[in-house]
Amino acid sequence: MPLLDPTLIFPVTHPDGRVSRTTVYLKNIIDHPRMEIGDYSYYTHYGKLAETAEILAPYLFTGSHERLVIGKFVQIARGSYFVTSSANHPMSGITTYPFRIFKPETFGYNDLPVKDTVVGHDVWIGHDAVIMPGVQIGAGAIIAASSVVTRNVPPYAVVGGNPATLIRMRYTDEIIAELLDLAWWDWPIEKIEANLQALETGDLEALKKA
Repeated sequence: MPLLDPTLIFPVTHPDGRVSRTTVYLKNIIDHPRMEIGDYSYYTHYGKLAETAEILAPYLFTGSHERLVIGKFVQIARGSYFVTSSANHPMSGITTYPFRIFKPETFGYNDLPVKDTVVGHDVWIGHDAVIMPGVQIGAGAIIAASSVVTRNVPPYAVVGGNPATLIRMRYTDEIIAELLDLAWWDWPIEKIEANLQALETGDLEALKKA
């Protein structure tokens, strides 16, 4: 039987048998028309379960034009959240005050730029990170704690700071290309778990033979 069960809400059980009620598989608790979330992606927070979508993306409304797309095996730490395009204020005039949002008949700014926010597979987002509208984060990237990510992040990059800048690349361009081609996150879970040692130690040759 696989270690990971994609149908769970609370996937973490401590050695003493206590189930963690703060870490949740997002796909199994969020039903939002503007969110797409892959299997095994989790978020840790102290809020109510029913409020998870609002805590994760507080400005992504059911009538928003943008989407928040989160891949598989994404790890989102406590305090992190997404500021999506619907949070933008008009900036081309004299005032930035969002007058239109205070009446249902004028709610929203259809003339403002709308960009989807996309998080690739196997991305680690550290504590209290903020992802700004329209950012694209490549697979395997690491976002340092308390970072404010204002621009796209390449696959397997480590970024940090406010605004977040490149700290280092995790692998060479050649290895990154091989990892993206390998796409281990699309394997059946039984195959993933059978190759955990190679995944955890970075044994690319063993993974290519799997």
